[in-house]
Amino acid sequence: MVSIGQLLREGTEKLQIAGISTPRLDSEVLLYDLLDVERIYLHMYPEKEVSKKVQESFWCRIEKRTNHMPIQYIVNKQEFMGIDFKVEEGVLIPRGDTEILVEKVINIYENDYSPNKVKIMDIGTGSGAIVVSLAKYINNSLLTAIDISPKALDVAKKNASAHCVENRITFLEGSLFNPIHGKNEYKTYDFIISNPPYIPRAVVETLHPGVKDYEPRLALDGGEDGLDFYREITIAAKDYLKDEGWLLFEIGHDQGESVSRLLNINGFRNVEVLKDLAGLDRVVLGKK
Repeated sequence: MVSIGQLLREGTEKLQIAGISTPRLDSEVLLYDLLDVERIYLHMYPEKEVSKKVQESFWCRIEKRTNHMPIQYIVNKQEFMGIDFKVEEGVLIPRGDTEILVEKVINIYENDYSPNKVKIMDIGTGSGAIVVSLAKYINNSLLTAIDISPKALDVAKKNASAHCVENRITFLEGSLFNPIHGKNEYKTYDFIISNPPYIPRAVVETLHPGVKDYEPRLALDGGEDGLDFYREITIAAKDYLKDEGWLLFEIGHDQGESVSRLLNINGFRNVEVLKDLAGLDRVVLGKK
């Protein structure tokens, strides 16, 4: 029989040879998730023997990781805003930087709206990380989540159900505002938020293999200059926002000035750029 410690050593070695930047950590994540235990368990019981079935599953996971498949797709989950989200291939993996966008919406709500009910729209909802988190942290909210990908909407619905907020979220399939075009009931939002595709088309091919070879191109490619979706959303958003309503975007680190200019040109006020923990531009917001 093979022990936990031996599996981890051999798994780490394989990932190291494959050029994975965090081989030991990744081996541990793949194993403790498989065993359904806490990470500390691996360190407490390194001599514990592992069944043949677990060994086979572990090496299957290691093989996927040596090919640079994101670890989140292997274990089918990612933590975001203190919540575990289901993720699958074909759906963008939630990033920690996006928490800045969610936290800003919560902050504005608590300062300007609480305890009143608010309506929130999330365009390009993906896994539902943004919309489900907002539903969890803003109890008095009704939300609309739009995505062009049926696969993404399926995952987002599962995440909403897993966290018991599905009754407050309406999921709609389509591109940008198309699913609600001409429908008056969708013209009274307090917040419209989006983390749209924002990587310039020529740059997509230069991304790390774990991103460009696995994550959906649809969720990455922002057109020639990376700004296509910001232009479309900014122009149309005013038709769906209440007076004094907010438009918030996640942006690429070098897009703060360009996206701020778009909001200003289209009549938004109080335009602001927020930085992430690395000091890079990450969110742009403005008020109608």
